[in-house]
Amino acid sequence: MSATAQPSAWTRLSRRLDKDAEGYGPLRGTLGVGRIGMIWLAANLVVTTLLTGTLFVPGVSWPMALGMIVLGTLIGGAVLVLVGNMGTRTGLPTMSLTKGSFGLRGSFLPVAANVVILMGWSWVQAMLAGVTVNFLVERATGFSSPVLFSVLCQLLVVALAIFGHKGIARVEPWLALVILAIMAYVFTVAFREFPVADFAAIPRDAAAGMSAISVLDVVIATAISWTVLSAEFNRLAKSQTAGVAGSAVGYVVSTVLAMALGATAIGYVVLDGGEAVGFDPALIVGIFGAPLAVVIFLSVMATNTMVVYGMVSSVVNMVPSRRIRFLPTALVLGAVSILGSTWLGLLDSFTSFLTVIGALFIPVFAVMIADYYVVQKRSYSADILRGDGGRYWFRSGVNAAALAAWLVGAGASVLLTYVLPSPLGATIPTFAVTFVLYLGWCAVTGRVVKGRPQSLHLSETAPAAAAGGAV
Repeated sequence: MSATAQPSAWTRLSRRLDKDAEGYGPLRGTLGVGRIGMIWLAANLVVTTLLTGTLFVPGVSWPMALGMIVLGTLIGGAVLVLVGNMGTRTGLPTMSLTKGSFGLRGSFLPVAANVVILMGWSWVQAMLAGVTVNFLVERATGFSSPVLFSVLCQLLVVALAIFGHKGIARVEPWLALVILAIMAYVFTVAFREFPVADFAAIPRDAAAGMSAISVLDVVIATAISWTVLSAEFNRLAKSQTAGVAGSAVGYVVSTVLAMALGATAIGYVVLDGGEAVGFDPALIVGIFGAPLAVVIFLSVMATNTMVVYGMVSSVVNMVPSRRIRFLPTALVLGAVSILGSTWLGLLDSFTSFLTVIGALFIPVFAVMIADYYVVQKRSYSADILRGDGGRYWFRSGVNAAALAAWLVGAGASVLLTYVLPSPLGATIPTFAVTFVLYLGWCAVTGRVVKGRPQSLHLSETAPAAAAGGAV
């Protein structure tokens, strides 16, 4: 081969994607409160959030469902905002921030759990898009193959994640406006046909297996599922005010609207004499027609693209070097996401999936918040960018106390969900137990930082960190 020969198309594409990837190291944000708010508004105006609302009625009354949606969104949103603010202050994505509390190597376990959870989300959303497209095609032509359409939808998502995620990120906030307009149409149709009093009078069906506290747990778990990407989004903010205000308003408004729409749509089905089948997009598309199908498809394409991209970023950012390349990682994870989209049975276990998310990640975020805001006094040093050694090496790269608190919290979550139901549900006690356990250990062992250390955005210290200890 000639010394002047051009690199292959694969090599050129791989280098460009590595260069453009936002997963490497700290990032200095530039976006204001309005733009961050729109990003969060668009991110959660998604079919999974809408259909989650269909699980609540008539298991609980329509007014109770709305009340628990608001309360759970505020509680879960507080965790999301706190973790997101860590991204704004440091410039690091969520999974990179776990290195500060779990250790430079111990963080690999939350990263692995994160990839599993995001993979599950990508499957669920691809299936919902596929089922929706299949419903419309079958009604128009008679042809039906939900598995085929799920695979085609996920193929498009993977292609967008590799080649067009930045374009999706720019377009997504404007898609949110379209989705809001169509949601307004659905609300109008529902309340024009049946007054609010009729929805409030829908009799509760105890056989549905839902209660006010179980609704609260599901809503909080939804917020936790989005928190895995909160620092990714909020590190794009130019200030803490922009990140906190934008994410708080955007997440709360989008979640309340989407879940309330789901609860209202399934209430409409009940009032219209139909059977309340939760988490079935075909049921409500059949009533509200093509406009709702457009919402489902657009939301999946936009949000699932960022979910797949988030998976890839989590993996390539595990170590502070580019040994793990973006393109091959995206192709491998993309192939798994496409194969998994054929497993339509997962849609019947969605609430169990949310339970798994809560069990795995509520303790993770409890440890992260306790460590950053209380133990480290809102300051991580440049050592978090190292590959080994330094302040966050602990013992062999693992903070055993954080892992132990995580395991205890996960066990508590499972216990309170399936064995000893709590009047407070599982999510709130799980967070409290993990937070207190980890903080207590840090206090007893003298790990709580004294005084108020200087907090610098890590982009200001990255060059020095890269010079020593990185692999």
